[in-house]
Amino acid sequence: MRKFLILAVVSVVAMGLITLGSMNAVCAKEIKVGAVINLTGPASTWGQFHAKGMKDYMRYVNEVKGGIGGNKINLTIVDHAYKVPEAIKFIKKFCTEDKMDITATWDAGSGIMCKPIIQKYKVPNINFSTYQGILKPPVDYAYLPYGSYIMDSYAVLEYIKNIHKGASAPKVGLLTYNNAYGKSIHAASKEYAEKHNVNIVAIEQFPPKTLDLNTELLRLKQKGAEYIFMQCLPSAILMALQSADRIKYDVPFFGTWTSTDPDFFKRGKGLIRNRMHMQFPGGLPVDGTPGMKAMQELWKKYKTVTSFDASYWEGVVVAMIMERAFQRANEKFGEVNSQTINQALQTFRNEDFGGLFPNLTYTNTDHSGSWKARIVKINENGTYTPLTNFWGPGKEKVKILR
Repeated sequence: MRKFLILAVVSVVAMGLITLGSMNAVCAKEIKVGAVINLTGPASTWGQFHAKGMKDYMRYVNEVKGGIGGNKINLTIVDHAYKVPEAIKFIKKFCTEDKMDITATWDAGSGIMCKPIIQKYKVPNINFSTYQGILKPPVDYAYLPYGSYIMDSYAVLEYIKNIHKGASAPKVGLLTYNNAYGKSIHAASKEYAEKHNVNIVAIEQFPPKTLDLNTELLRLKQKGAEYIFMQCLPSAILMALQSADRIKYDVPFFGTWTSTDPDFFKRGKGLIRNRMHMQFPGGLPVDGTPGMKAMQELWKKYKTVTSFDASYWEGVVVAMIMERAFQRANEKFGEVNSQTINQALQTFRNEDFGGLFPNLTYTNTDHSGSWKARIVKINENGTYTPLTNFWGPGKEKVKILR
């Protein structure tokens, strides 16, 4: 009888352990992330390295950190080839069939057109582009990773104003695509210029498929532009530099943080020289911050890249923001889903990411992330030299480093 009772107790305990294991297996939940990225369309090098950065960091979270509370992240990346209708199709599928917990879109047009979909299905979205139109009300579920192109415009013109010599206002020409992305710096630049004695002498627009910019650069030269501020992708920037050489137009060029990709440096030998600058709202290897060291650890572990790249950097940035939101959702609400992730994002207050990019704040009504900029010089060897400190353009005084 005693043996029978012992066997019965052992059996009950064993069954309990099996049941507990089964319950844990049931409770374990994949955190589903869907990203729509340009992998094969124009400027696809940017998208390819965005994807690499996202993949590496999500893999690191799963393999080294053990996921989020034991739950692994399942990242799905699809290619929309820089076509807005394709992005709409994928985002709708992510929200309905795939039941993603969070999504990412790549470009200004896709971010704007997909916004009603993510709001209808209540799935948070982070847009790789920082087009300010995404932040127009209603802002629900739509997020930027850092300051918008308005901030870029203020930063570039404020820097130009500070380095300009002479009593007259600096003469600036805008050179941009004729699409939403290109036009994103127009209104902000004109607004800043009117208030701060900067002279916008001309705005030259061109289609993304343009083969040369000789005419546009010649017009800017004739208008007397002393500085050129561009909003176009890296291949078009190189085209502009070539055209400037053809017409013997020697002026400094400035761009937003989207100015470079890995191909830019390969193709830009002899063109970049000492004349190319951009607003870059992020950490650089020269900073030696904890966040930059964490990203360098990814390079060593996964060998996807071997040196700093701005597009890989942004892929890591977006993944880091998502991971922090997953952690916060798990801690505050005990589960990670689209609703708790969205609520978690809106608890971010001066959220610190180790200096890899500016501290983030999101509220119920403001999803812009941050308002910190710095100007860097783009070097032909693929490195970037800080020319200013981090500052809030229009709100703080910039410190010129060199």
